[in-house]
Amino acid sequence: MTETGASVTGEPDASGRGPYAKGVARRRQIIESAIAEFAERGVDGTSLRTLGEAIGVSHATLRHYFASRDELLVEVYRAHEERDPADSPSDRGAVEVMTASADINRAIPGLVRLYATLTTDALQEDHPASREFIRERFRAVREDLARRIRDGQASGRIASDIDATDAAALVIAASDGLQVQWLLDPDEVDVRRALTLLERLLPGSAG
Repeated sequence: MTETGASVTGEPDASGRGPYAKGVARRRQIIESAIAEFAERGVDGTSLRTLGEAIGVSHATLRHYFASRDELLVEVYRAHEERDPADSPSDRGAVEVMTASADINRAIPGLVRLYATLTTDALQEDHPASREFIRERFRAVREDLARRIRDGQASGRIASDIDATDAAALVIAASDGLQVQWLLDPDEVDVRRALTLLERLLPGSAG
């Protein structure tokens, strides 16, 4: 993805410094500040200006590095996933992967709310950045989970007549839906416990 920060003029010198390098560093700093803010409080407000106020950055500065609110939110969530990836060994089952992710998310409800916001925005035609990011993310997760399910079928742990792609979509739907319910009613919804019910259909590596 082309960084809007590339509008910063100048090239880094031989030591790796210079206007461009400083611009990249400033963009990263803004994203890190937003991750910390959103992890604690979620997305408070809908405008780029409001988001800038929340993380202590002027509206003009944000517009210099991010063309829109959507672009900032997408980059924040992408950076969060790259910085704190869920532990998902290749032999872990599809449901196990999503359960491990849910366990991590319990400590960062604000970023779960950010993900829910991106998913909701993706349904609207006027949020192309969110739409593309969420659509591609769903595709990637489906492919990964489907591969894990096919591995389970090959080992005899999972019934061979189950369509792996359909099952992967079901696991994602269950995980995302349960996490929204958890955000709204954390004392009543246990994501891990509910997801383990799917282990009966799609047993993992320990199944």
